[in-house]
Amino acid sequence: MELLRGVIRTYAWGSRTAIADFTGRPAPTAHPEAELWLGAHPADPAFVETEDGERSLLDVLRDDPEGQLGPSVRDRFGDVLPFLVKVLAADEPLSLQAHPSTEQAVVGYQNEDRMGVPLSSPVRNYRDRSHKPELLVAIEPFEALAGFRPVARTVELMRALAVPELDPFVELLVGQSAADGLRTLFTTWITAPQPDLDALVPAVLDGAVNYLRSGATEFADEARTVLELGERYPGDAGVLAALLLNRLQLAPGEAIYLPAGNLHSYLRGVGFEVMANSDNVLRGGLTPKHVDVPELLRVLDFTPASAESLHPRLDQEGFDLEYLTPAVEFAVSVLRLDGENLGHEVDAPCRHDGPQILVCAEGGAVVRAKSDTLTLERGAAAWVSADDGPIRLVADRPTQLFRATVGI
Repeated sequence: MELLRGVIRTYAWGSRTAIADFTGRPAPTAHPEAELWLGAHPADPAFVETEDGERSLLDVLRDDPEGQLGPSVRDRFGDVLPFLVKVLAADEPLSLQAHPSTEQAVVGYQNEDRMGVPLSSPVRNYRDRSHKPELLVAIEPFEALAGFRPVARTVELMRALAVPELDPFVELLVGQSAADGLRTLFTTWITAPQPDLDALVPAVLDGAVNYLRSGATEFADEARTVLELGERYPGDAGVLAALLLNRLQLAPGEAIYLPAGNLHSYLRGVGFEVMANSDNVLRGGLTPKHVDVPELLRVLDFTPASAESLHPRLDQEGFDLEYLTPAVEFAVSVLRLDGENLGHEVDAPCRHDGPQILVCAEGGAVVRAKSDTLTLERGAAAWVSADDGPIRLVADRPTQLFRATVGI
């Protein structure tokens, strides 16, 4: 078991304070810090702090795959860590995006290779052959758009805005099955000529302003979100697409699971994010980056989903609360130490084989494994190899540790 130093990625939508505060560094930072990567992705592997100095987690896995990953994980995934852990901090909305299924990723990767698109190209959609299901757990209040809202509710929203220019599009939704209507409407908007968008988007923004001025509250969050996105991305089809998605507000500890094909955008907040070890993203707007409309339409799932259905089920075992998902690459839980668990050593439930990444989100704990003992304070992380578990914990104050390991 060793301390793990993550790698910070700076994007314009990140925060100059959140990740710095979380990791105990001075703030504000020189650049917006968006993601803290804690994993073994080739693009930005984390570093293990050994007696001989820092080593890339990629090198550690390469030199001892059996001991680090364990035989069962190697049998299933080869000599790679199948998941990637991030701490994500958004001060501004991220691009509207979706991730492919494994089959879609394999086909897309091969097609782009065949066309000679370099992996580093800004128009490359597929950096690897993997799908990218992901789970986000809010560390601080977190806001997001995710999943196509049930059609009846979207029709109520569009009619509440009282924008005559939206009436023909309402008819597209109600005139066919829910998924077909959503596909037709989304395709119409994302492929619309710019002059049409330049007329329709301002009309929708005016409708949102009038709705809020009226004192109505039922769709106030949706109206404010449309106005915020419209101000940042004038004339962008993604502003219209936001009308079709669930508007989510997560309290600390609440989570959303996003499978392949789920259109989403994180709006603001700080969260603990775990995903399959992939960097495949298909963008759908709200960004100056490349948007491949045909490929996006190929991967999107237009099946409506309620906001409630995006929250994973929970399973409590002792002080370990697991967020249940169908992903085989990862499993995520939070270890909450308080009350009777304080002041003495306790065994952390061992539900999964393979390595673990621990991230202290609150308080502090002494972590004991077979080979070593570490103290983790807020913002610190640890790598626990497969042959070094299980772990025991001691905390003298309320503490929360996020834990990521391999799924079943």
